[in-house]
Amino acid sequence: MKKLFDLSGKVALVTGASSGLGIQFAKALAGQGADIAIAARRLERLEQVKKDVEAMGVRCLAIKCDVGNTDEVVAMVEQAKSHFGKIDILANNAGVSGVSPAEAQTDEDWRSIIDINVNAAFYVAREVGKVMITQKYGRIINTASVCSAFAMPGVPITAYNTSKGAVWMLTKSLAVEWAKHNITVNCIGPGFFRSEMTENTIKTPGFDATIKAYCPMGRIGNAGELDGALVYFASDASSFTTGQMLFIDGGWTAI
Repeated sequence: MKKLFDLSGKVALVTGASSGLGIQFAKALAGQGADIAIAARRLERLEQVKKDVEAMGVRCLAIKCDVGNTDEVVAMVEQAKSHFGKIDILANNAGVSGVSPAEAQTDEDWRSIIDINVNAAFYVAREVGKVMITQKYGRIINTASVCSAFAMPGVPITAYNTSKGAVWMLTKSLAVEWAKHNITVNCIGPGFFRSEMTENTIKTPGFDATIKAYCPMGRIGNAGELDGALVYFASDASSFTTGQMLFIDGGWTAI
């Protein structure tokens, strides 16, 4: 059974790896033996992550990339493939959020959230998918959200909710298209976990009351509580699982 979750000899690309869940995902995959390419806009932050990952006994490559720029995405994928020779796993994690009442949301803010959370997620999956189609093997894990399924009362994040709902459908669509190439595409739907991206949302007045009212466990997630789902989708344990969403939300979506 242990071998099903072993990622030794695999190469994983993790986007949004300079903070929050991206760092956690890179370390979780490295912990199972995968070599890691980490990408984000802030190269200086990636250097520390690279040191931490390499200390786990695997190889790590840091790549500066703005995933909203298609030229940089193409270059990122080519650099990772050239360095390691292949890309087996994609943790398609880069994302942004924003708290704003819908009536006050500017066009610029709306486009920014949709562009990174939806468009960029597609750009990265498309370019990595080309590599995986050639290899006839791949595991893609998109980062969606509990907000892919419903909106939260008292927390005005309509643009974010809309974008993460789109990520769920993107996951299902790519899974159907690429199944014939031995590529699985799944997504993780986290509840709220503390990170740089979610800090403003967590600070929203009424957020604590919403968590206690709607999350059966009555709390946000702890560091490491997404690792099992990520490793499952990245490994051969999920070889017949594709197009699926796994909510890690303390029971929120069970209500």
